[in-house]
Amino acid sequence: ERALAVQRGVGRLLRARGFAVVAELPLATGRRADIVGLGPAGDLWIVEIKSSVEDFRADHKWPDYRLSCDRLFFATHADVPLDIFPEDAGMILADGYGAELLREAPEHRLAAATRKAMLVRFAQAAAYRLHGLVDPEAARQAF
Repeated sequence: ERALAVQRGVGRLLRARGFAVVAELPLATGRRADIVGLGPAGDLWIVEIKSSVEDFRADHKWPDYRLSCDRLFFATHADVPLDIFPEDAGMILADGYGAELLREAPEHRLAAATRKAMLVRFAQAAAYRLHGLVDPEAARQAF
C-alpha cells in the first residue's frame, strides 16, 4: 500500500516535469523496474521504490538498473531514513499526493543501441497496456 502511494506521488512529479511514465517495466536483464520515465528530450530515468529499510537491505539488484537508464533514483516515504540510500543515486520523497526531488541523480548516458531497445520496450509496454484497457479479452491472448 505504501509503495503504491509512493508510485503515485512519483508519477505526478515526473508528469509535472514532462515525463511519460510506465510502472513495472520488464527490462532486458530480466529485472523489472518500478518506474521508468521517458523525458521530453528522450532521457530515460528509472525510479526504484523502497517502502522500508528492510526492503532496501534485501534488494541487491538495483545496481543493474543503471544499465537501462540515463539516471537512477530511489523513492521512498517519510518514515524511511534517507541516509540508508547511496549518494550516487537520486533521491525522491513521495506520498500518495505528490513528491519532491531531494537529490538529482548523476547522469550516465546510455549507448545508442541500448537507448533504442529501451525506447521500443517502453513504447510496446505502454501500447499493450492501453490496448488492454479498450480490449481486455485481447490482452489475455498470447502473441
